[in-house]
Amino acid sequence: MKNLLLLFLAILSLSSCRILRPNLMLKTPRDYVFDQISDTMSEEEYRISYTDDISLRILSNEGFKLVDFSNSGMSGANTSGSTGSGSTIQTLVEHDGTIKVPIIGRINVLGLTMREAEQLLETKFSEFYVGPYVILRVTNKRVSVFPGAGGAGRVIPITNLNTTVLEALAYAGGIQDDGKAYRIKLVRHAKPKPKVYMIDLSTIDGLRAGNTVVQANDVIYVEPRPRFISRAVNELAPYLSVITSLILVYTYIQLYKH
Repeated sequence: MKNLLLLFLAILSLSSCRILRPNLMLKTPRDYVFDQISDTMSEEEYRISYTDDISLRILSNEGFKLVDFSNSGMSGANTSGSTGSGSTIQTLVEHDGTIKVPIIGRINVLGLTMREAEQLLETKFSEFYVGPYVILRVTNKRVSVFPGAGGAGRVIPITNLNTTVLEALAYAGGIQDDGKAYRIKLVRHAKPKPKVYMIDLSTIDGLRAGNTVVQANDVIYVEPRPRFISRAVNELAPYLSVITSLILVYTYIQLYKH
C-alpha cells in the first residue's frame, strides 16, 4: 500500500497544468504586467473598428428631404430602396480602416466615435447637398464572453453602443459557479499586440472597472476554478486501475506459490 501511494504521488507530481486543465484559455505568466484601466474607459464612447458592418442613412436639408442613392447608378455600396425616411447603405469597415460610400468614395472612419463619423460624412456630403444629415449604426457589434465554465461561452450581439463589462456578463447569464469573480480578463484587440486588463468584481471596489465600456470584438474571460483533485483523480483513474490489477495478479501468484 505504501508503494502504491508513493507511485500515485509520483505520477501526480509529473502531471502538468496542461494535462489537468486542458481547457484553460488565455493563460498569462505569473509576472505578466496587465494594462491599466483608466478612469475614462467607463466614459469612453464606442469607436468604429475593423470589420464593423455599417448601416448608413443619408438625408438632405437637415433630414427633411430624402437623398436617394438607389437610382443614382453608384456601385460603391449595397443600397436598399427608398423607405420614405432615408436611403440605407450597407458598407464594411475594411482592413485599412476605410468604408466605401457613393459619390464620396473611400473614407477613413477607423477609431472614430459614431458622432465623429457622422460629422465627417456630413462635411463630405456638404459639397454635393444642402444640409446633409447622416445617421450611422453598427449592425454586427459583438463581444465574446466566457463566464467561467466549460461549454458556457457565448457571442453576445451588442445593440447598445455604451454596453459595459458588467452588462455583457449579465447578457451571458452572469459568472458561473466555477468562475473566479476576482480574475476576469478583458482582452481588447489593438496593434501591435492586444491589450489585456485584469478586473476584480469580487468586491464593490471593482465596480469602476466593471463599468468599462466594451468595444467591438472584445473578449471577456472569467478564469475557472482549477479543481485539481477531481481532475487528477479522473486523469489518474485508468493508471490506478491498471496498477491495482497488476498488484492483485502479483498477490495471487505469490499465494499460489505458497
